[in-house]
Amino acid sequence: MSPAGRPVRVALVNDYELVVVGVAALLEKFRDRVEVVEIDSNLPVVRDVDVILYDTFGQVQGRGVDVDSLVDGGSAKVVIYSWNLHGRLVQESFEAGVAGYLSKGIDAEELVAAIERIHAGETIKPESGGTATPRPESAWPGKEHGLTAREAEIIALITQGLSNQEIAERSYLSINSVKTYIRTAYRKIGVERRSQAVLWGIKHGFEPDVLRVVQG
Repeated sequence: MSPAGRPVRVALVNDYELVVVGVAALLEKFRDRVEVVEIDSNLPVVRDVDVILYDTFGQVQGRGVDVDSLVDGGSAKVVIYSWNLHGRLVQESFEAGVAGYLSKGIDAEELVAAIERIHAGETIKPESGGTATPRPESAWPGKEHGLTAREAEIIALITQGLSNQEIAERSYLSINSVKTYIRTAYRKIGVERRSQAVLWGIKHGFEPDVLRVVQG
């Protein structure tokens, strides 16, 4: 609930429709406290909202989020929602101007409470670094094919054209960790080469979407 006594107005942003729709579903039963008024994939937020919840799945990180572009002159607070909790990445995000950085390992009620606290003026950071384990109800492309959240994100970045080194640098993973995720992901989706992985990704929803849903 906002200080004005109404639900906190939230826009959900990510390049993948499945991801933002999944987050909206998590928040639905708390609509008396958090009202999702806009869902955007690859489009700027157009509604006057209190908080922009930016899901990092498939995003090119490592250089901070473009807060000014997301806010576009408004007063909304930008909150990162991610399973990548690397300390340097969190630091760079706050240096870029975000108001909070939330782990995908928290449950829906904790997420709602954190959004309310950030809207009220608190700064929230993850308690530990590393990688959070997404909640079972979380959604991401490739989940139905057995891909973990991290494997799916690597396939998304490969589909977008990033090299192994670029993926490592921008996600703060070692190059060996990236290669390990690639090997296990390739085995699960039945491909052997990068070109095959790109084609698989295009066919199975790993290209960024263009979507705007305005509600209320």
